[in-house]
Amino acid sequence: MVARVIPVEPFDLVIFGATGDLARRKILPGLFHRFRAGQMPSEAKIIGSARSEIGGAEFQTLVKAAIVEFVDETLRAADQLEEFLQRLDYVHIDAMGETGWDTLKKALRQDTIRTFYLSVSPSLFGAIAERLSTHGIATPESRIVVEKPFGHDLQSAQALNKALLRHFDEQQIYRIDHYLGKETVQNLMALRFANSLFEPLWNSTHIDHVQVTVAESIGVAGRGGYYDQSGAMRDMVQNHLMQLLCLIAMEPPSKFTPNAVRDEKVKVIEALEAVELSDIVRGQYRSGRDNGSYFDDVENPDSRTESYIAMKLAVGNWRWAGTPFYLRTGKHLRDRVSEIAVIFKDPPHNIFPNKMEGRKGNALIIRLQPDEGITLRTTIKEPGPGGMRLTEVSMDMSFADALGDDLTSQDAYERLIMDVIRGDQTLFMRGDEVEAAWAWADPLIAAWDEANQRPVPYDPGSSGPEEALMLMHKGGRRWRPIGD
Repeated sequence: MVARVIPVEPFDLVIFGATGDLARRKILPGLFHRFRAGQMPSEAKIIGSARSEIGGAEFQTLVKAAIVEFVDETLRAADQLEEFLQRLDYVHIDAMGETGWDTLKKALRQDTIRTFYLSVSPSLFGAIAERLSTHGIATPESRIVVEKPFGHDLQSAQALNKALLRHFDEQQIYRIDHYLGKETVQNLMALRFANSLFEPLWNSTHIDHVQVTVAESIGVAGRGGYYDQSGAMRDMVQNHLMQLLCLIAMEPPSKFTPNAVRDEKVKVIEALEAVELSDIVRGQYRSGRDNGSYFDDVENPDSRTESYIAMKLAVGNWRWAGTPFYLRTGKHLRDRVSEIAVIFKDPPHNIFPNKMEGRKGNALIIRLQPDEGITLRTTIKEPGPGGMRLTEVSMDMSFADALGDDLTSQDAYERLIMDVIRGDQTLFMRGDEVEAAWAWADPLIAAWDEANQRPVPYDPGSSGPEEALMLMHKGGRRWRPIGD
């Protein structure tokens, strides 16, 4: 299948923090991919901005080095790279001062889409938004993109929202969560709402439970200072896993428009029932043969911050009454895996007595990474004579095999940045959505802070603490193996 590339309108994109790690690894290589694919018009202009006092030529050299490092050699023809670099400019700006703002204003064109990507610390969001407004750089049609973490708790998230809303309307603000840009995550909505095969079964009558797993094989070394202030709950559950939960559990929107979709996502968060501490497991990885312990990586032997968390959630509405949702995420686990597993109930009456031993039942597995795709597990008769013997088979669809590598190799940032240019907010979080997620998370964090209990230890390269297995066993269920 050939990818259909629809070019966006001409734009001026200003990247604040353009010399930082995220810009080098994701944003700028992603923009190069879109240029190479023909989606970026020849009139597009990218302006880097940071504290570094460098010129446009030196910035182009930095970007070239980043693309050489992070883009496969087969995907970066020399002439295309040089042509892309000609679209780059650089302006030295003091985000907290007045240096560079007038220069930036002069570099931007009239009657062109203006997008400001804030790849900087959240502490600078308000200051940059204010200066974009007071210097007359932001127009009513401008868009501003902000990265996570969007707040450390409800109070700070509300403060950030207020700081942005002083200078930009809600429809101009794009709170980016790269998980929502993954091909499989977007296909989750198509799978549910464009196929009569699944939506009639998508409820507590037919679904036993849902598992959402985001496992990482690496630890937190190199970012221990940040991580120890956040932990798995703030770093992953409150945003990434919550977004996946919303897409799984939301009601069909009346239409596929940004606000209609986000309205339904907010309803899911607001319908979450209170979580008992007995339904949460928090862990920290031990030291192993090839790694130090969590304490070593964060340089804090008294840390009570979790590198692993598993929890059982309930969505209190008609569709999901009685169907538990299990979330888990952690560092230094057996493999790097992100998946959603929808486990269906067995048929109400078994006409094959004594032939169902060991059967796991029907399941829909949606793989986010690696090898994005969808697997449907079904029960069939085992081939051959000798009576009725049942076995399980999986109908597997890898996006790379079914649609072609060109359609699956796009990074999430590529899709999301192009959505910003188009003005499509469907895959971006709205302010009330962020605040609702924090309002749910804050009491849980406060409860275990008050309990002051250490997270339970687990071995690196394992599936997490034994206590997480017991969390599932209490309900007569079990986790899918990580890396299965």
